[in-house]
Amino acid sequence: MPGGRLTQQERQQIGLGLADGLAYAEIARRLDRPTSTITREVMRNGGPTAYRADLAHRATERRAHRRRQAAPRPAGAPPQAHGRDAEAVREYEETFATVFMQSGLPKMTSRVLASLYTTDEGSLTASELVQRLQVSPASISKAITSLEGHGLIRRERDERRRERYVVDNDVWYQGMIASARTHVQLAETARQGVNVLGPDTPAATRLENIARFVDFVGESIVRAAEQAREVLYTKPETTSGGTATPSPDRG
Repeated sequence: MPGGRLTQQERQQIGLGLADGLAYAEIARRLDRPTSTITREVMRNGGPTAYRADLAHRATERRAHRRRQAAPRPAGAPPQAHGRDAEAVREYEETFATVFMQSGLPKMTSRVLASLYTTDEGSLTASELVQRLQVSPASISKAITSLEGHGLIRRERDERRRERYVVDNDVWYQGMIASARTHVQLAETARQGVNVLGPDTPAATRLENIARFVDFVGESIVRAAEQAREVLYTKPETTSGGTATPSPDRG
């Protein structure tokens, strides 16, 4: 399987594949590339409906140029935490952000969320996000507002009175509960349509079935979140055989 960055010809093939309605996996198979490579390439360059090979190639060249122009780490600077490969971490963050984008979050919002989740502290300030993502403060502010609206992050003040944006175990749980609440609202709205359209009509029956389905899914999400909440507070323990088992840790 070939490695390295996508060529301009490969990007043209991706564009043709999207125009033909091919799935990412099929495009990847034809190019002998991982599906994740194709997914990340498309999502970071406008998505399946706006992808253009020439623009994507130029954007990639600009990003590579910026990285080459970035000042190298000075001699004697501390290594990456836990001996991590900085380039591998950056590539992983892009992949993680792509998954968030596929779930419906905007690109910048996804990048901010992926950055927060891949820090050991689980929190960053606005200025740290600006420096990390090389974007404007306004872009960060907009993304933070969106994430707060989805219940995916929270704010707190550190010892220097700086505002930090935090993802932690309970935020993930609360996000699931917030998602369940949207299901409740959808079910209630669907049932309002039953009265408007008239009971026993085909349209009303359709809406009632939607409401029942959404009720069931929402209740299942809440029940599963409550039952699995302890999983968010476990730490792996190494047994005598060298395998890891979860251990509850609520602090």
